[in-house]
Amino acid sequence: MTKRDNTRIDPKIDPRINPRGRKVKILATIGPASRSPEMLRKLFKAGADAFRVNMSHGNHDDHAKAIKAIRDLEKEFARPIAVLADLQGPKLRVGEFKEGRAVIRHSGHFTLDRDPTPGDETRVCLPHPELFGIMERGQRLLINDGKIKLIVKEADKERIFCTAEVGGVISDRKGVNVPDAEVPIPALTDKDRKDLAFAVQHGADWIALSFVQRPEDLAEARKLIAEHKGTNTALCAKIEKPMAVNRLSDIIDMADGIMVARGDLGVELEPYEVPPLQKKIVNATRRAGKPVIVATQMLESMIESPIPTRAEVSDVANAVYDGADAVMLSAESAAGEWPEESVAMMNAIALQIENDEGYKERVRLLETRPDATTSDALAHSCMTIADTVPISAITVFTSSGSTARRVSRERPDTPVLVLTPSVRTARRVALLWGAHAVVTKDIGSFEEMIAKGKRMALRHGFGVAGSKQIVLAGVPFGTPGSTNVLHVVTLSGKELDARGE
Repeated sequence: MTKRDNTRIDPKIDPRINPRGRKVKILATIGPASRSPEMLRKLFKAGADAFRVNMSHGNHDDHAKAIKAIRDLEKEFARPIAVLADLQGPKLRVGEFKEGRAVIRHSGHFTLDRDPTPGDETRVCLPHPELFGIMERGQRLLINDGKIKLIVKEADKERIFCTAEVGGVISDRKGVNVPDAEVPIPALTDKDRKDLAFAVQHGADWIALSFVQRPEDLAEARKLIAEHKGTNTALCAKIEKPMAVNRLSDIIDMADGIMVARGDLGVELEPYEVPPLQKKIVNATRRAGKPVIVATQMLESMIESPIPTRAEVSDVANAVYDGADAVMLSAESAAGEWPEESVAMMNAIALQIENDEGYKERVRLLETRPDATTSDALAHSCMTIADTVPISAITVFTSSGSTARRVSRERPDTPVLVLTPSVRTARRVALLWGAHAVVTKDIGSFEEMIAKGKRMALRHGFGVAGSKQIVLAGVPFGTPGSTNVLHVVTLSGKELDARGE
């Protein structure tokens, strides 16, 4: 293991916080309804394991205050909390209209052009020159979240002439989706570059990249993260474009994690195409051993109602059954009337599903074959041992988090206690299925490893005297990726007499 970070989570209250009792994680979006330190504290206590800072809304001052409040919660509860900064991405929009709006007739003609003159019911400016010349006859343009559907009839470098398959009211600056073409624009705008720099400088643990179409988009973002010295900042690719699905494997390889962003994905695809695609993305990411987040409209009605619909509960339940690492709340926690109740409801749903007698079988329906490495073989063995012998915890010593990801990929029935000297690693692990991270001092010997593993398991509620525990680590210590030791020990209860971490 490497030298521990200078940063340290210094608890102000009893640090022996028991784990949540569930394996799937909850990611809550911060917004006007939840930005205050008081509400963030309520959301954390209700079950939030990580917080999403939506860079599409608010300003840097607001975001900086929210991140500070989250770090204060870490100190208060001695619990690592992940911060995910979600970049806005290159949102395409139409120009403006003479009267602020117009009506496109069903089956009528409508033209998108490069003329900046305010539009009317027959045309409007499309201030994105990169779209002209790539559109082809028969391709779709979806406006205002798909409420208006245009079919391209003719296109050149100056105009895109369409027929309205579905007409309706169109107004200034409405969004445009292009589901049938790979748009030759970078995934990072000037705003995104500034927001990324801010997020890295303020210690964001994850950067979520919007509207990813190709793996090269991620390469550019990763280069920028490195330039801002965000060596420990993880990169999450949001899958919300059909073009990204075509290169899903390459994108997963380039990313540290994946978000199934069902909002725009549901606009560019037929609604009934999204559920099987969601399962495909979740499964592919799980096989790669990387965290996958299911997001958007999970408890949408709780923006205004204190209880969700039965269909929404089933939606969250299915994501949990599918083995997603995390489920996300968007407007429910950011701008809704019931942010605390939304988190508490998601927590209750997850607990109920994970206590279902069929959950273990369902979550392991996906075969995740270990790679031909010692580390993967040992991680797989942890699950096999835990299925055979009563085990209270799988305790993983890691500096980078890679060993924890390998164990989590197997979806063991036993909780995973992650011990790391790096607070940044602990925060990233906060989005990992089944993992409970604790920041602790580094170790220097096999004997110290075993003693610390026992002590931390007892101290953090992962066993009692007489419980068996699996300890997984790499020897020699301080060599990332060298996991080669698996040891089964029995807790005696005497370990708590030791002082320090």
